[in-house]
Amino acid sequence: MLEFMMRRIGFPAILLGLVSYALLALSVRGYRVGGWPWPQAYDLAGWGVWTALAGVIAALAALVVAFRKGHGAIIALLGLILALPVAGLGAAFEIAARTTPPINDISTDTEDPPVFWFTVTPTDYPAQNVEPQRSAYPDVRPLDLRVAVEDAFAKALVLVETRGWEVLSADPAENQIEAIARSRVFGFEDEVAVRVTEIETGTRIDMRSRSRLGQIDRGANARRIKAFLVDL
Repeated sequence: MLEFMMRRIGFPAILLGLVSYALLALSVRGYRVGGWPWPQAYDLAGWGVWTALAGVIAALAALVVAFRKGHGAIIALLGLILALPVAGLGAAFEIAARTTPPINDISTDTEDPPVFWFTVTPTDYPAQNVEPQRSAYPDVRPLDLRVAVEDAFAKALVLVETRGWEVLSADPAENQIEAIARSRVFGFEDEVAVRVTEIETGTRIDMRSRSRLGQIDRGANARRIKAFLVDL
């Protein structure tokens, strides 16, 4: 009887895990290739996460039955392995939304932020973002380098291109690079500006990153800025 129950729970866990992958893949493809509006793609991905969570619960229940029986845990473990990645992705997504401020425009210089000139919607850095950004991301600061402006600009441009960002403008005379960065999963477009300024000790690098879609970024823009400046 226990073995029968285990099978009844274990195999659905595997199925739910597979379905969660299919839903996530369909939502990504629908947005990237099918031209779906991003809320529709997000909704379908959300269903994938809920399906994966159901798979995790079913797999854990099957494991309990398997341990009592003394055998047959492989099916339950397979279901858990299949369901955990999508469920974990959804959990991380939700945690990030709850632990980061509801802003999507980040700048190393909040008093004189870089200005976008070549993007689709060139808007100013929102003044209301200053305090939430400083509180949440105190380590998002300008980078000072003991190199000439020309060298710093060239190195920054190489790093932008190495990351695969789409360069919109890279005029050394303007000392600013503008580019489009895309998220890994859905390919959402974020706008990036890297400003190179001469100072007494060498060069100061400022950077601004903002999301084109939505009102929150779950910390993505701050992470992008910090990672770029560390690599630079």
